Amino acid sequence: MIGIGAGDPEQLTLQAVRALRDTDVFFILDKGEVKSDLTGLRRDLLDAHVPEGTYRVVEARDPERDRSAGGAAYSPAVGDWRSARAGIYARLIAEELDEDETGAFLVWGDPALYDSTLAILEEVLASGAVDFAYDVVPGISSVSSLAARHRTGLNRVARPVQITTGRRLAEGFPQGVDDVVVMLDAHQGFRRYAGEDIDIFWGAYLGTPDEILVSGPIAEAAPEIERLRAEARERKGWIMDTYLLRRNPRER
Repeated sequence: MIGIGAGDPEQLTLQAVRALRDTDVFFILDKGEVKSDLTGLRRDLLDAHVPEGTYRVVEARDPERDRSAGGAAYSPAVGDWRSARAGIYARLIAEELDEDETGAFLVWGDPALYDSTLAILEEVLASGAVDFAYDVVPGISSVSSLAARHRTGLNRVARPVQITTGRRLAEGFPQGVDDVVVMLDAHQGFRRYAGEDIDIFWGAYLGTPDEILVSGPIAEAAPEIERLRAEARERKGWIMDTYLLRRNPRER
């Protein structure tokens, strides 16, 4: 399992590059025509770092997840999707990988941060469908890339930072924390805080040629982010974004 960063081929670690070059088969799940450029970015990474003809790529269609499920139905829906993926992973490993070969899954960002690949591989092993050993190569996360592109830290002196999801942010700003990184926010939860003294550092398609950055007081930045996000999603058919909310001290 190789963490490949947010999309910039130059952000691969030396460890990741060595792992890429030691791999015989790369497994890629195709998310359909709308997100075909995600597959293209992975192939660009391979072209940039791995000699041609030294590997092969095996693609499979990623199962659809029920994104309409909410509330108590959310976790079961994610569980069903992970199990469907586990079945695909087991088949790929069993049918496409010889005993003496090494296969790899290329994971966006870092495999340890809001990614399901680790849990899915453990589910495959627990099922007994196929036996294998695996290593994990960390990657530069979108969170690290976001902070670097905005030339800011994630936390302030002696203060914590919390990483959460848009679904959790909708429940309220975390207690006792002034710096909050938000991932997986399909509904732009930052809008509910537009009346507070909070700065936002937002980025979409980080590390790619389509990268978009916006920062500033949330009351001023939120409308611009909404506009740019809608335009980008209309143009590309998908969007990956994350942001840091920074509450000013007098709001504690």
